[in-house]
Amino acid sequence: MNNYHSEGYRTVPVPYGKHWIKRLGAFIGPGFLVGVGYMDPGNWATGIAGGSAFGYTLLWVVALSSVMAVILQILAARLGIASGMDLAQACRARSSRYSAFAQWILCEIAICACDLAEVIGTAIALNLLFGLPLIMGVLLTAIDVLLILWLQQRGFRYLEALIATLIFLVVCAFTINLALAQPVWRDLFAGLIPSAAIATDQRMLYIAIGILGATVMPHNLYLHSSVVQTRRYTHTRSGHREAAFFASIDVISALAIACLINGAILCTAAAAFNSTGHRDVVQLQDAYHLLTPLMGTGLASTLFAMALLAAGQSSTITATLAGQIVMEGYMHWRLAPWARRLATRLAAIAPAVLVIVTVGDQGLGQLLLASQVVLSMQLPFAMVPLIYFCGRKDMMKELVSPWWLTYGASAFAVVIITSNALLLLLSIS
Repeated sequence: MNNYHSEGYRTVPVPYGKHWIKRLGAFIGPGFLVGVGYMDPGNWATGIAGGSAFGYTLLWVVALSSVMAVILQILAARLGIASGMDLAQACRARSSRYSAFAQWILCEIAICACDLAEVIGTAIALNLLFGLPLIMGVLLTAIDVLLILWLQQRGFRYLEALIATLIFLVVCAFTINLALAQPVWRDLFAGLIPSAAIATDQRMLYIAIGILGATVMPHNLYLHSSVVQTRRYTHTRSGHREAAFFASIDVISALAIACLINGAILCTAAAAFNSTGHRDVVQLQDAYHLLTPLMGTGLASTLFAMALLAAGQSSTITATLAGQIVMEGYMHWRLAPWARRLATRLAAIAPAVLVIVTVGDQGLGQLLLASQVVLSMQLPFAMVPLIYFCGRKDMMKELVSPWWLTYGASAFAVVIITSNALLLLLSIS
């Protein structure tokens, strides 16, 4: 058992002796905390591009990527519950000092790259809603460091409540926008059936790979294996099994909502853009400006920007928390909470500000591409150890993965890692 835990460790009580629904309620939260990583601005960009170019055809890719994400996040939760360690701590315990340092550096770079995409998405939303210059919007994202500190001092449940509220705002915004777009429901449901056209259309394959590649963020696996330990479950065989079961329900619920949001983004783009001949919409700003004239109401664009702001801000919060977890897990370093989180945020803000100052707003697209390249390089260092640890009886005991789950998760990992590699090759070719 590792003694290096975050401030929220075992702070949420589980009402044993009460009805199972109340016990389940105690475990709802960590899944939604990591779920926002599956609806970040990177997912928005791929969804809009896929919907505008090919209508509903790639909706099945969104569904498949969500199934992959559910399996991997359930494994992350089970690792934390069974071993008492998060993924970073488990890697550190089985690595040399120098190897752990190298893994930590790679992980921190990936988290900063992920945070960079969220920072840019938030800045774009502030620009669209309030006309703020992008550089000012990027700088304002540092405020969430103070928000995290304030909420965690009040209790981890308050932080989860904030994330749940932001997700609710995104759901409401895209429910209304999808209704305004008036999708063709027969075509929508047909999009859930895999299409053979993906094998012959290079652009369709490219966007499909982008949707798959943007699915699992490495920091979500580290984050989930840690925050699930904020629950004060009993360290017994039955206690671990119940905690894993309730955590799985939490994950499935949260990622089902994320899947619906990503599907709604693609379907809104299909109904609003593809059906009207606008089949090359890629930029978030272009989507915002087209929604009003195509749907006949300014409400559509306003809701789009508000949802982007909520999704971007919630994602930046989780990336900042993940930075804290990997630093403590890999290096056993304890910094003041404000210093640790401010360092993570500044590492993401600095390159965004530098690009805006040197090459202007148009450089943000290249910066986003670079961030995805970094994420694809880090992905194996998170997924492969997670699957390996979850298959070890000495670590997982009663929660050890059965052979079919290990092989299934491995197959998903190969698909996701290969997708990232192909996306990287297609991007630079």
